[in-house]
Amino acid sequence: MAKKKENKTNALRKLEQQKIAYVEHHYEWSEEHLGAEAVLQQLPDKNPAQIFKTIVAVGNVTGVLVAIVPSDQVIDLKKLAKVSGNKRVEMLPLNALEITTGYIRGGCSPVGMKKQFPTFLEESATLFETVIVSAGRRGLQMELAPSDLVKVTKAHLVSITNKKS
Repeated sequence: MAKKKENKTNALRKLEQQKIAYVEHHYEWSEEHLGAEAVLQQLPDKNPAQIFKTIVAVGNVTGVLVAIVPSDQVIDLKKLAKVSGNKRVEMLPLNALEITTGYIRGGCSPVGMKKQFPTFLEESATLFETVIVSAGRRGLQMELAPSDLVKVTKAHLVSITNKKS
Protein backbone atom coordinates (compact mmCIF):
# COMPACT_ATOMS: atom_id res chain seq x y z
CA MET A 1 0.00 0.00 0.00
CA ALA A 2 1.34 3.44 -0.92
CA LYS A 3 2.30 5.74 1.95
CA LYS A 4 -0.05 8.71 2.27
CA LYS A 5 1.77 11.83 1.10
CA GLU A 6 1.38 14.74 3.49
CA ASN A 7 0.16 17.95 1.93
CA LYS A 8 2.85 20.61 1.69
CA THR A 9 2.19 23.81 3.58
CA ASN A 10 2.38 27.24 1.93
CA ALA A 11 5.68 27.74 3.77
CA LEU A 12 7.27 24.59 2.33
CA ARG A 13 5.91 25.30 -1.16
CA LYS A 14 7.42 28.80 -1.03
CA LEU A 15 10.84 27.42 -0.03
CA GLU A 16 10.69 24.90 -2.86
CA GLN A 17 9.66 27.58 -5.38
CA GLN A 18 12.73 29.60 -4.40
CA LYS A 19 14.94 26.45 -4.37
CA ILE A 20 15.80 26.91 -0.70
CA ALA A 21 17.10 23.85 1.12
CA TYR A 22 15.33 22.86 4.34
CA VAL A 23 14.88 19.93 6.71
CA GLU A 24 11.47 19.02 8.14
CA HIS A 25 11.04 18.20 11.85
CA HIS A 26 7.80 16.46 12.86
CA TYR A 27 6.67 16.40 16.49
CA GLU A 28 3.63 15.55 18.61
CA TRP A 29 1.48 18.45 19.75
CA SER A 30 -1.64 19.10 21.82
CA GLU A 31 -3.89 22.10 22.40
CA GLU A 32 -2.23 22.64 25.80
CA HIS A 33 1.31 22.53 24.37
CA LEU A 34 1.55 24.72 21.28
CA GLY A 35 4.49 26.95 22.13
CA ALA A 36 8.19 26.77 21.40
CA GLU A 37 8.73 24.98 24.72
CA ALA A 38 6.75 21.97 23.44
CA VAL A 39 8.88 21.90 20.29
CA LEU A 40 12.04 22.09 22.40
CA GLN A 41 11.04 19.04 24.43
CA GLN A 42 10.67 17.00 21.27
CA LEU A 43 13.84 18.25 19.60
CA PRO A 44 16.15 17.85 22.62
CA ASP A 45 19.34 17.83 20.54
CA LYS A 46 18.64 21.38 19.33
CA ASN A 47 19.79 24.58 21.03
CA PRO A 48 16.78 26.58 22.37
CA ALA A 49 18.40 29.72 20.93
CA GLN A 50 18.18 28.07 17.48
CA ILE A 51 14.42 27.42 17.62
CA PHE A 52 12.50 30.56 16.70
CA LYS A 53 8.89 31.52 17.28
CA THR A 54 6.79 33.68 14.98
CA ILE A 55 5.04 36.62 16.61
CA VAL A 56 2.48 38.70 14.74
CA ALA A 57 1.97 42.25 15.99
CA VAL A 58 0.30 45.47 14.91
CA GLY A 59 2.06 48.82 14.75
CA ASN A 60 0.24 52.14 14.99
CA VAL A 61 1.91 53.28 11.72
CA THR A 62 2.73 50.14 9.72
CA GLY A 63 -0.18 47.90 10.69
CA VAL A 64 0.57 44.18 10.79
CA LEU A 65 4.20 43.12 11.19
CA VAL A 66 6.00 39.89 11.94
CA ALA A 67 8.77 39.22 14.46
CA ILE A 68 10.85 36.04 14.49
CA VAL A 69 12.53 35.55 17.86
CA PRO A 70 14.46 32.77 19.65
CA SER A 71 12.44 30.54 21.95
CA ASP A 72 14.79 31.27 24.85
CA GLN A 73 14.11 35.02 24.72
CA VAL A 74 11.13 37.36 24.97
CA ILE A 75 10.16 39.99 22.47
CA ASP A 76 10.63 43.62 23.47
CA LEU A 77 7.69 45.45 21.89
CA LYS A 78 9.36 48.84 22.47
CA LYS A 79 12.41 47.72 20.48
CA LEU A 80 10.15 46.28 17.76
CA ALA A 81 8.22 49.56 17.58
CA LYS A 82 11.43 51.55 17.20
CA VAL A 83 13.00 49.38 14.45
CA SER A 84 9.70 49.18 12.55
CA GLY A 85 9.00 52.91 12.53
CA ASN A 86 6.07 52.76 14.95
CA LYS A 87 5.40 54.70 18.14
CA ARG A 88 3.83 51.59 19.67
CA VAL A 89 3.31 47.96 18.77
CA GLU A 90 0.91 45.48 20.33
CA MET A 91 0.28 41.80 19.78
CA LEU A 92 -2.25 40.90 17.09
CA PRO A 93 -5.37 39.55 18.83
CA LEU A 94 -5.35 35.75 18.64
CA ASN A 95 -8.80 35.66 17.02
CA ALA A 96 -7.40 37.67 14.08
CA LEU A 97 -4.35 35.45 13.48
CA GLU A 98 -5.79 33.00 10.94
CA ILE A 99 -7.75 35.65 9.01
CA THR A 100 -4.64 37.87 8.83
CA THR A 101 -1.89 35.31 8.14
CA GLY A 102 -3.62 32.14 6.92
CA TYR A 103 -2.05 30.25 9.83
CA ILE A 104 -3.32 29.14 13.26
CA ARG A 105 -1.71 29.47 16.69
CA GLY A 106 1.00 26.88 17.09
CA GLY A 107 1.40 26.59 13.33
CA CYS A 108 2.17 30.16 12.27
CA SER A 109 5.13 30.26 9.91
CA PRO A 110 6.91 33.49 9.01
CA VAL A 111 7.06 32.09 5.45
CA GLY A 112 4.07 31.95 3.10
CA MET A 113 1.57 34.18 4.92
CA LYS A 114 -1.43 35.50 2.96
CA LYS A 115 0.45 38.78 2.45
CA GLN A 116 4.09 39.81 2.75
CA PHE A 117 4.17 41.78 5.99
CA PRO A 118 7.17 43.77 7.25
CA THR A 119 9.29 41.12 8.96
CA PHE A 120 11.96 41.46 11.65
CA LEU A 121 14.33 38.63 12.55
CA GLU A 122 16.28 38.74 15.82
CA GLU A 123 19.89 39.23 14.73
CA SER A 124 21.13 36.38 16.95
CA ALA A 125 19.85 34.04 14.21
CA THR A 126 23.08 34.76 12.33
CA LEU A 127 25.06 32.99 15.09
CA PHE A 128 23.78 29.66 13.78
CA GLU A 129 24.31 27.68 10.60
CA THR A 130 20.59 26.88 10.64
CA VAL A 131 17.50 28.01 12.55
CA ILE A 132 14.19 26.24 13.08
CA VAL A 133 10.81 27.93 12.54
CA SER A 134 7.24 26.75 12.11
CA ALA A 135 6.55 25.19 8.73
CA GLY A 136 2.92 26.33 8.77
CA ARG A 137 1.20 23.47 10.56
CA ARG A 138 1.07 22.25 14.14
CA GLY A 139 3.55 19.42 14.57
CA LEU A 140 5.81 20.57 11.75
CA GLN A 141 8.94 22.73 11.90
CA MET A 142 11.47 23.53 9.19
CA GLU A 143 15.20 24.07 9.56
CA LEU A 144 16.98 26.39 7.15
CA ALA A 145 19.89 28.80 6.92
CA PRO A 146 19.20 32.21 8.51
CA SER A 147 20.25 33.90 5.25
CA ASP A 148 17.59 31.90 3.38
CA LEU A 149 14.97 32.86 5.99
CA VAL A 150 15.92 36.52 5.48
CA LYS A 151 15.69 36.09 1.70
CA VAL A 152 12.30 34.38 1.64
CA THR A 153 10.66 36.70 4.22
CA LYS A 154 12.52 39.91 3.22
CA ALA A 155 13.32 40.21 6.94
CA HIS A 156 15.34 42.96 8.58
CA LEU A 157 18.00 41.66 11.01
CA VAL A 158 17.48 43.61 14.25
CA SER A 159 17.79 43.40 18.03
CA ILE A 160 14.23 42.98 19.34
CA THR A 161 14.49 40.66 22.35
CA ASN A 162 15.45 40.44 26.00
CA LYS A 163 16.63 37.40 27.91
CA LYS A 164 13.88 35.53 29.75
CA SER A 165 13.98 36.34 33.44
